[in-house]
Parts: sequence; structure tokens; C-alpha cells
Amino acid sequence: MSSRAQFGSKSMPEQENRLKVAYLAPEIPALSATFVYNEILALQKSGVEVAAFSVHRPVSPATEVAITTLASSVKYIYPVPLLTALVANFKHLFSRPKNYFAALAWLLRDIRTVGLLSRHARGLIYRFVYAAELAVDLIDKDITHLHVHFAHVPTDIGMYAARIAGVSFSLTAHANDIFERGWLLKEKADRSAFFGTISEFNRQYLLGLGLPEDKLKIIRCGVSRDWRQDPQPRTDEIFTIGVVARFVEKKGLDILLKAAAELKKQRRKFRLDIVGNGPLAASFNQMAIDMQLDAEHVRFRGVMAHDEVAGFLAGLDAFVLPCRKDKNGDMDGIPVVLMEAMLAGVSVVSTNISGIPELIIDGQTGLLPEAEDVEGIVHAVDLLMTEPALVEQMKQNAVRHVCEEFSLETNADRLRKLYLGSIDRTSL
Repeated sequence: MSSRAQFGSKSMPEQENRLKVAYLAPEIPALSATFVYNEILALQKSGVEVAAFSVHRPVSPATEVAITTLASSVKYIYPVPLLTALVANFKHLFSRPKNYFAALAWLLRDIRTVGLLSRHARGLIYRFVYAAELAVDLIDKDITHLHVHFAHVPTDIGMYAARIAGVSFSLTAHANDIFERGWLLKEKADRSAFFGTISEFNRQYLLGLGLPEDKLKIIRCGVSRDWRQDPQPRTDEIFTIGVVARFVEKKGLDILLKAAAELKKQRRKFRLDIVGNGPLAASFNQMAIDMQLDAEHVRFRGVMAHDEVAGFLAGLDAFVLPCRKDKNGDMDGIPVVLMEAMLAGVSVVSTNISGIPELIIDGQTGLLPEAEDVEGIVHAVDLLMTEPALVEQMKQNAVRHVCEEFSLETNADRLRKLYLGSIDRTSL
């Protein structure tokens, strides 16, 4: 049976009292996905009770003090022994047979859709087994709605678990999970209370795949207005460029290094500070050596805790992230770190792909050369070095734009209202 139903007549205070949300994501709390745990914290601050679930233990966990309580309460799904998950399936089979068989019917239809003997089919069966384990917690904790970040593996688990537990679910899709790993997207949209995504670019892409327009909602991954930084007086005459990113192809850090080499060739006085790590770390280090970019011009600063990023940004003149589409078709949605840089009063440069132009309006809130354009990055940095009036105007516009459209508080309120609507539908 479809989860679509008419809203009931419960009053808003009664709905508020019934709102008890579960969150599921690949890794909570992870340094690479600060937007997930910040969204949870914002909802909790607004009075929403949230139980957090994570598919995996984070490889690089966030350690800031503000998330200590959240981190200690997360339930990890895949570390649960397989036998325990299988037992959970048998429990539901006897205690909630109608719901369990309805979820099983979803699974069988999905297996036919992805291919009976495919790797995706095997993955779906495995996730269904663990969905029953998650459903135990949803029932025990009296959860009224489940929200899932990322439309691939976590939503596979989440939608089956919600169906078994008899609660509504929704999701937020980002980038890789729809551009590269977007299986069963229409089925997930049809079954969900709503299908959120982070940009109008993504929404149009999903509409093109046939997802129902009434289910698609734009929910930004925002940054808190409280995070806004006061501009810091600069005493260093060296123009400091910075970036915080995973060392993967789609971040375009090789393009940034080539631009740095060109700036050095032009005898520009600058320093590039690169924060992060990842599978391409050795490659980027070797590139810097090959292009004779020594520590005077390029410094690899390693991984940085999220609560240290504000201080790092305060020391920059420009934040440059030359995003691109990688060889598998994956690309960023709208990196939250760009919003953080803008709120910190730092000039930003990125590229004209995906949803980034919705955040960085070229010449108004930042600069947007084309993807893969090394000369475009060099020209953008040159403008920031030589046009102080333009820089100041873009900074002011950037802060205003982030606060109005990309604030964590605004988007958490949008989510809360959507959750309230979801829990007052008729039960599955």
C-alpha cells in the first residue's frame, strides 16, 4: 500500500508532542559529513527528539565537544552480528506479519527491477536483513518518522525498516547517491513521505528521471548563522589561499595545484594551505614536488577537526575549491565548507557545476570559472588580489545569501514541518 494519505486533523501542539524522529546515515558523526550531525543538533535545539543510527562506524570520526552526547548515543547497524539481525527478522515475521510481508514484497519487486542475479540484488537482500534489526529499535524507541541521508545504501535499509516498523520515512539525496549510485530512485520517492535533495540542479535531474514532482523538496545542507565569524585583521602581506577537502578526484585539487604553479611562475606572492586527506594524498604531494611548489608556496596541513576550521578560515584571503565531475560521473552537490568560508568573510572561488551556482553567484557572492579551467582559477585569484572594491561587495553579498537561503536553522525548520506532516498520515 502506498504511504500517500490525507492529512488528519491533529492540532499542531499534539503533533509536536508526537514528533520523535530517527536519523540514519552512512557514518555518524563523521568529519566528511558534518552537515548530518549539525542538522540533528539543530533539530534537537528546536525541541525535536532525535535518535541517531549509522550504517558504519566513522572512519574519521568528528571529535568536537558539541557532539559528545550525540556520538555516545549512536547505534551502529552493520557491526551488529548477522545472526542477531536474522533473529530480528523471525521476530517481526511472527509479531508483525502484515508489515513484514509488505516489506518483503517491496524487496522482491526491487530485486526484479535491479536484476535477479545482479550484485545490487545481493546487496538488497543483505540490507533487508539488517533493516529488520533497525526496525526493532524504531519500534522500541517509539519512533514516529525516519529520515535518511543519502539515497543509496542507507535508504535501502531505511525504507525496509520503516515498512516493517509501520512508520513513515523520508530521505535527503546529495550527489554520488544519485549521479553514480542512483538505483531504485523512483521506487524510493514513491514510497517516501518526501524525497529531499540539496539543490535545484538535483531536483531537475531527478524530475528528468521520472520522480514525482510533488515528492521532491529542496532541503539545503546549511551552516548555522551562529557560526558566522567576525573578520580578522590581517598583518601578513602574503596572500593566503586555503581549501578544506577530501583528496579525491571530484574536488579538483590537482587543478588548484596547477593554478598555484602558474601563480608562482607569475611571481605572485602567495601561500596555499591545503587541509584534508584521502586516497590521492600521495599523488598530490608528488605533484607539488614535480611542480617545485615548496613549503613557501604550498603546505599540506593534514586533517583538521571541524571546530578548528573557523580559525583556519579566519587566516585566509581566499577559499578555492575547483570542483569537477570525476571519471565515474560523480560530482559535488553544494559543499558546506563553501558556505562556512562565505560566513567567515572569506572570498570564495569554485566552479560552475552541479548546484554550486545556486550558492556562488558569479561576480556577486564569489567567482565561478568553468570546471577544469586552470587559467580561469588563476584569473579569479588575480581578481581577488587586485580588486578590493569587488572583493568587499562580494563578501557582503555572500554573508546575506548564506543567511537567507542556506542557514541551518531555516532548513531545519523546513524539515521539522515536513516531519510533522509525515507523522499525521494514516499508518502504513
